[in-house]
Amino acid sequence: MALGLQRCAFRRIAQCLLAVYRKHYAFQRDNITTMADSKAPAARPLSPHLQIYRPMLTTMMSIAHRITGAALYFGTGLVAWWLLAAASGPDSFATFQAVAGSPIGLLVLFGYTFALMHHMLGGLRHFIWDTGRGLGHPMREWLARGTIAGSLVLTILIWAIGLSVGGA
Repeated sequence: MALGLQRCAFRRIAQCLLAVYRKHYAFQRDNITTMADSKAPAARPLSPHLQIYRPMLTTMMSIAHRITGAALYFGTGLVAWWLLAAASGPDSFATFQAVAGSPIGLLVLFGYTFALMHHMLGGLRHFIWDTGRGLGHPMREWLARGTIAGSLVLTILIWAIGLSVGGA
């Protein structure tokens, strides 16, 4: 019997709290105006479109960093193919060498090397920025130009060493 009275009391308290909450929520809901309810135009400027911005070197380098990251993602398949061909035997490796040694294959490998160097130097540039350095205008531009020049120089250096040691 006592348990039944406790349940009844609990129900009444819950109903009272729910009624108070509904009354309060209805009052709040009736007094709130949202932007959707307003018929007046917004008194704030709209975001400018990308066409009015002048492309900056750091912006282009950010886009190039993303592109080289995607190229490295797909180029990892080449590395996997190379490793699988080396592990599968001389015939498989000869097939890989024939494809990679063709003019198109060499161009793809050169592009992969450039993407790797560019992405690495772009990552170092971001690491420098993460330390709080190089955020000023002249240093930002210098780092961006250094990334371009460094990736070209490193790519050519790697290929010159590779061709001199391994041959064409």
